[in-house]
Amino acid sequence: MRENIPKVQNLVDVFDLEVLYRGSDYDEAVLTILEVNRPGLQFSGFFDYFDPRRLQVIGKAEYTYLDSLPADKRKRAFDDLFLYDIPALVISRNLGCFPECLQSAQEHGRTLLRTSLTTVAFTSQTVDYLSRKLAPFITQHGVLLDVYGEGVLMMGESGIGKSETAIELISRGHRLVADDSVEIRRFSNQLVGTAPEIIRYYMELRGIGVIDVRQLFGMQAVKNSAQIDLVVKFEQWDSAKFYDRLGIEDHFLDIMGLDVPCVTVPVRPGRNLASIVEVAAMNNRHRRYGYNAAEELARRVDRRAEGKE
Repeated sequence: MRENIPKVQNLVDVFDLEVLYRGSDYDEAVLTILEVNRPGLQFSGFFDYFDPRRLQVIGKAEYTYLDSLPADKRKRAFDDLFLYDIPALVISRNLGCFPECLQSAQEHGRTLLRTSLTTVAFTSQTVDYLSRKLAPFITQHGVLLDVYGEGVLMMGESGIGKSETAIELISRGHRLVADDSVEIRRFSNQLVGTAPEIIRYYMELRGIGVIDVRQLFGMQAVKNSAQIDLVVKFEQWDSAKFYDRLGIEDHFLDIMGLDVPCVTVPVRPGRNLASIVEVAAMNNRHRRYGYNAAEELARRVDRRAEGKE
């Protein structure tokens, strides 16, 4: 699943771009791939492997080359580019707009934009923006918190106590990212969770209702996003089920093709779930850095059995 695909006008708002000319598709044009293109080769007539879906950016090098051309060849160079259905052409560094460029854009209905940023700064920031907006994502029912710097996603059936545990953790100084609905995006080999904009900072507590965590606990109690490092699954205690008491075997949950460490916590009256989640977060960090308490205990028992201790 993917978020609403960003439009050219979204880019204009985010980067405060100057609109030199609104193309015929300005309101509908979308940016569907992350890469941007500097059309130096295209201005020289080479269009093999040219992808018109990319945002086109003119920098100092392209501008200097175009400035060296006679007006008729410069007009032809822009006509050849604007024959393709590009989302927009951006002129960087507040460079001037050639009259031939504006004329050709008007004839073909292409959007012309300008930025004060350098070409490198604008392209790198645009790629970063698009990589976040175009990243694949899913929505997962659960509660996501930052616990000791670990992104902990608590999952379980409705009413099992996720939000109540979250409130206890927040009161202990940990930070809420999302309650009830978590948007998970995959960036390369990382999963990053956020809250849907409309419910960000809000929580629902049965018997109390909806609360605003940021207003009640302060800005230090919330966080806009967190990498998901651990999944804690709550389930009702089943006396007939065997629960892992040593933790030697690692368990993982597949989320968007990535294996995330996962622990299952049985819930029954009297168990302090917030403390268990804190310990699980710290233990997960230790494991990631190479220390496994269960394995260390097993080695000590083996050495004792062999008479080496």
